[in-house]
Amino acid sequence: MRLSEFWGLADAVFGEAYSRTLARELALTGLDSLTPVQALEAGRAPRDVWHAWCEQMSVPLAERDGGDARRNVPPPRR
Repeated sequence: MRLSEFWGLADAVFGEAYSRTLARELALTGLDSLTPVQALEAGRAPRDVWHAWCEQMSVPLAERDGGDARRNVPPPRR
């Protein structure tokens, strides 16, 4: 997943304005309490940050594509 895909999904799932606020402020317990922005800046893979963010916000796997089944969202790593 590229960063542009990450941000497109964030906007689609959480809304354009709210996604940026969440990305700066929401501490992700699955990523050592880093915010999504901090995790990306620290070199975490966008795919891993995306799924940690969705887990924290209780977004079901089926909805992580932002309502567009044509989007290629890689599955979470096991």
